[in-house]
Amino acid sequence: MRVTFELEPSDIARFHEALARAQRAVRCADEADVVEAAKQALAELSIGSSPTYVRKRVVQVQRLIVLLEDEDFALPKAERDDVIETLVYFSDPEDLIPDEMSVIGLLDDAIMLELLLRRMHHVLQAYGDFCAHRTELRKASGTRIAQAAALARKRDALHQRMRRRQKRGELAAL
Repeated sequence: MRVTFELEPSDIARFHEALARAQRAVRCADEADVVEAAKQALAELSIGSSPTYVRKRVVQVQRLIVLLEDEDFALPKAERDDVIETLVYFSDPEDLIPDEMSVIGLLDDAIMLELLLRRMHHVLQAYGDFCAHRTELRKASGTRIAQAAALARKRDALHQRMRRRQKRGELAAL
């Protein structure tokens, strides 16, 4: 069964307010602590009994953590901050709908994750391309130095692409 609903501007404003609280928390929090809190929230989440709409987005939370921790990709600060804000919101059990509420407790998390993941689509796509390129480089022959240089060039090109797409998205939002 498929259930759909439309978010009105006032509904989205509530999510922006909740995100603003997460942004304030990011200013006070250490990145490692936020990542650890997100890992803890994932560990405590009984994913097997969670609704599918939550499980699909939780997989993306795991991907965001891997992206942050990937030293080869070296996600730039602005994009890191976006990911950290997402993890702060996800990790807060007392967000718009308290997480312990049966069935609907993670609904706001799923909606917020969907909104933020759409905003970060260009980052996730670049990271996917980076990982695919790294896998191909590892299969190819060549020295480690040459592979590292090729990987760095690809990373830099993908970071530039992320910035261009981000700017296009910001212009389209105007």
